[in-house]
Amino acid sequence: MRKERVGFALCGSFCTHQRVLEELERLCGEYETVLPIVSGICQSTDTRFGRAEDFLARVEGLTGHRAVCTVSEAEPIGPKRLLDALVIAPCTGNTLGKLAGGITDTAVTMAAKAHLRNDRPVVIAVASNDGLSGAAKNLGELLVRKNYFFVPFGQDDPEKKPCSLVADFSRIGDTLQAALEGRQLQPVLLRDGHTFS
Repeated sequence: MRKERVGFALCGSFCTHQRVLEELERLCGEYETVLPIVSGICQSTDTRFGRAEDFLARVEGLTGHRAVCTVSEAEPIGPKRLLDALVIAPCTGNTLGKLAGGITDTAVTMAAKAHLRNDRPVVIAVASNDGLSGAAKNLGELLVRKNYFFVPFGQDDPEKKPCSLVADFSRIGDTLQAALEGRQLQPVLLRDGHTFS
């Protein structure tokens, strides 16, 4: 088991949660400490993909830790140096915008801000229907910032959803390992014909 302490923050994009939870389970088998951080929308919103209560129970069951769900609970991550790396998966266009603009009004954005003060890596697994439209400038902003590393991503359905971007969630572990070594996993942009897991 790896000793690095990993934060795993989950945002909306409910349609991707099943795939993301599979990767969370995989990371929990590789790292001794995986601390779950959940946005308010995930904590409180029932959708056609499942009940919020069940989602939260699964996240906490996989990690063996109570989820960080509020800004005040996330704030000590920085001063106490609780994490060696932070993964945000899925990272929605909304969260991209908040990270790019320095807005810290959710547990996830507070965790990122607190963690970044320690000059440590944040891994972003984007999932946004407007990744190539409204969220594109925020994506670009974070691509050039120090300590942000991206799980390789591409257009998941260019014909029906031409502005939609999604990460290949199966590469979260590899991206995390590379980020802990201070490098970006390549290629960042996935080519046509890639099947998203």
